[in-house]
Amino acid sequence: MVDSLRDQLLKAGLQPSPKPPAPARGERAAQDASRAGAGKRDTSSKPGAGASGDRAPARTAQRGRGTARAQAAGKPAPRRVDASQEEIDLARAYALRHAQEQREKAAAERAAAERARRRKEQREKAQALVQGKTLNRAEAELMRHFEYGGKIRRVHVDAAQLRALNAGELGVIQLDGRYWLVERALAESVREVAPQHVALLPDPGAGDDADEFGALPDPA
Repeated sequence: MVDSLRDQLLKAGLQPSPKPPAPARGERAAQDASRAGAGKRDTSSKPGAGASGDRAPARTAQRGRGTARAQAAGKPAPRRVDASQEEIDLARAYALRHAQEQREKAAAERAAAERARRRKEQREKAQALVQGKTLNRAEAELMRHFEYGGKIRRVHVDAAQLRALNAGELGVIQLDGRYWLVERALAESVREVAPQHVALLPDPGAGDDADEFGALPDPA
């Protein structure tokens, strides 16, 4: 029977090298952890692995330094605003401003319409009061001048009407671009409902001194 390899080695004076003793449980765990760490380092050292891996920590560190500087200076940390968000905010601001302008325009138009309505109503009341009660005479040869609406106006009167007008016994009402002589009581009634249509109403008893611009004959 052929001797085994161990027996042959023993006959030749050679002994196989003894097996190393098995590592203890704690040493085996340490060796496994060391090999796992080495594997991770090898993976990170592969070409291209550090290209993106290094930039992220660098950006994080840079932002951290900027935040730290801002806090050290007593300022709030800078906040990044996306360009699209700025455009949205600007569009919203324009929309709000346009809406406000539209509301103001509509309010102004309503106020103007209300003023026009009120003036029309006052004019109609003044016309109703004055209708059929004017004292103008076609044969009057004198002109009584007075100021109204920032300009010098005139009304044709005779000598008796001139004295009564200057004494405050008569008044002048403006309607539809014409000037009408009326009794003082009627002029006061018009003043109550449409004061802007009372063109002239001298104080009673003022006499000829009320004729500020004088009375001239009608050149016609």
